[in-house]
Amino acid sequence: MADTDNTFPPQHDTTPNFGGHGGVAPEVAAPTASFGIGNSATQTATADTKASTISDAKQTVKDGAGKFQQQAVDKVYALAGDGKAKAGSALDQVAQLLNDAAGQVDEKLGQQYGQYARSAADAVNSFSGSIKDKDVEELLDDARAFVAKSPAIAVGIAAALGFVVARVVQSGLEGHASDNAAA
Repeated sequence: MADTDNTFPPQHDTTPNFGGHGGVAPEVAAPTASFGIGNSATQTATADTKASTISDAKQTVKDGAGKFQQQAVDKVYALAGDGKAKAGSALDQVAQLLNDAAGQVDEKLGQQYGQYARSAADAVNSFSGSIKDKDVEELLDDARAFVAKSPAIAVGIAAALGFVVARVVQSGLEGHASDNAAA
């Protein structure tokens, strides 16, 4: 028993030998990083980098959303301008039809009733002119003021317009379906 060593477990060098292969990188053979334990400088730098990246991403999203919002507003104003021009020309046509009808009303019902038709044509023509003279922002302000002044009438008008639009769309779809069925 005198030949036995009393140290158990046997004391070895802390650097792994890997079978005597010297080609192993020293970092692999004896790593010095503790992988997040006690390495607060690296953790702080990583957290700062992540926060900066997130902040940059948020700013990019905000910039993109702002740009998209401005494009949408510009498109809405362009469409509103086109609609304003079309509404003005349509109202001019209605006024012309009322003026033309006034002559026929004069012949059939009398001049007094024809004058009513001419007054209606003048009112429509005046309304058309006011629409053409105002820009889109002024028309929107007028609409807001009207809705604030009499919301019940505004809701009624919106419901009536919705009904008319639904009927027009429905008749267009039915006409399209009958055209497809005939083909």
